[in-house]
Amino acid sequence: MEAVWVFSAFFLGFLAQRLGLPPLVGYLGAGFGLSFLGVKTSPFLHQVAETGVLLLLYTVGLKLRVRSLLDRAVYGVGGLHLLFFFGLALLFLQVSPALALALGFSSTVLVVKILEDKRELLAFHGRLAVGILVLQDLVAVGLLSLTDRPPSPWALLLLLLPLLRPLVRYFLGKSGHEELLLLFGLAMAFLGAEAFRSVGLSPELGALAMGVLLADDERGSELGKLLWGIKEAFLVAFFLEVGLRQGLEGLSPALIGLGLLLLLPKGALFFALFLLFGLRARTAFLGSLYLTNYSEFALIVAAGLSQRGAIPEGLLPNLALLVALSMALSAPLARLGHGLYARLEPWLVRLERKERHPDEEPKSLGAADWLIVGMGRTGGAAYKFLERAGARPVGLDADPAKLERHRAKGRRVLYGDAEDPELWEQLRTEGLKGVILALPDLEAKLRAVQGLRRRGYRGLIAATSFHLEEDPVLEAAGADLLFHPFAEAGERLAERALEAIMGRYGRSQQVGPD
Repeated sequence: MEAVWVFSAFFLGFLAQRLGLPPLVGYLGAGFGLSFLGVKTSPFLHQVAETGVLLLLYTVGLKLRVRSLLDRAVYGVGGLHLLFFFGLALLFLQVSPALALALGFSSTVLVVKILEDKRELLAFHGRLAVGILVLQDLVAVGLLSLTDRPPSPWALLLLLLPLLRPLVRYFLGKSGHEELLLLFGLAMAFLGAEAFRSVGLSPELGALAMGVLLADDERGSELGKLLWGIKEAFLVAFFLEVGLRQGLEGLSPALIGLGLLLLLPKGALFFALFLLFGLRARTAFLGSLYLTNYSEFALIVAAGLSQRGAIPEGLLPNLALLVALSMALSAPLARLGHGLYARLEPWLVRLERKERHPDEEPKSLGAADWLIVGMGRTGGAAYKFLERAGARPVGLDADPAKLERHRAKGRRVLYGDAEDPELWEQLRTEGLKGVILALPDLEAKLRAVQGLRRRGYRGLIAATSFHLEEDPVLEAAGADLLFHPFAEAGERLAERALEAIMGRYGRSQQVGPD
């Protein structure tokens, strides 16, 4: 049966990708297709799916900054949205209050997966969305305690978890860089999940909390990269199980249709609240687009209510299909989010409040003569080299945490999202000798190159290229120089080795065979 699950997920995921849709739409389709053919889920598949979700939230915790949860836009928008949508769901769907509240949640698994795939998890709108999702998860824990068994009084001991931070970081630092580090990461994720489960709390929240313990450590990002492949493979089981769990019997098209229609006010409400809290139209649009779906938590709450007889059992397959369809609609829309905003921008920006926004982007680069977009390791090294060469570089990044680290080192860095067309429309580029795009995502590099050329910039544009098939696309857009980090790192290593040999033995030393 495992071969049937895996091949079905691969085939429909491959088909979805060829149609320009995210593969997870294919995984969802595979689950419902197999259910239609009479295939059922199993304890093994459920365990794999649960492990995938635990690892996903654990890796989110590794990147999460607790301060981002204290942003007034997070708790303000998140709290008000739950309150308003609770009333809408109660009025139109006429379900129990607990289920109406659960329908206000967005899918943590789906949203984080999309943000990771688009490499926007640490962008301003990505952090905002994740903060709201974590807030919703905390509310969900309280909701589950009402629909299921209440948490144990021993749960209060979990407040002491931060005291374990020095010990946990000691073992993290001594675990090397390979399989021992990976094992330590897995052990921490499962330990956190079981600790929370044992006191009646969500194991997913436990995995997230353990990740947060390691969030500020440099090795945390290394651990996240090691876990990436395992997490991605296990998450396929989650999307398969959504379709397999309830099947397609006893469906009510009217109820499902009404539930899908409610996604419109759900997204519009997020957009309006983001604007109300002073955010730019682009941040509000992308954040609301990613959050416009229903959460798998609604299924968990509904299952608990069904066991207690609070809702009819026939509601479960309808809810399962509603959640799955909301994911299938949300995923491709989120993928097209930047393009959709570019088309709607003239109308959406009129709705912004006339005040300084917390996600304001620069209009001038001052006296800088080089712009580096993307201040990760590659961008940071480029900045350092240019500074030593006497240039006046300025860095641009959408990750507030990276900006803080570089500012602490005395570097001039500004907030800006390379995929935002408004950034390139308003940014004055006169005086720039060159632009370096140290970005991992092809779409972000393309939008930056196209935006700069449309703006009239005629200077040098250099960009990283991680795959050979990216080269013609970037060159056609207007990039002048492409750098292949992995290939050229080897060439640079060989060059320095030859320099060392010549320095030691003199230039008469032969490099190759006679």
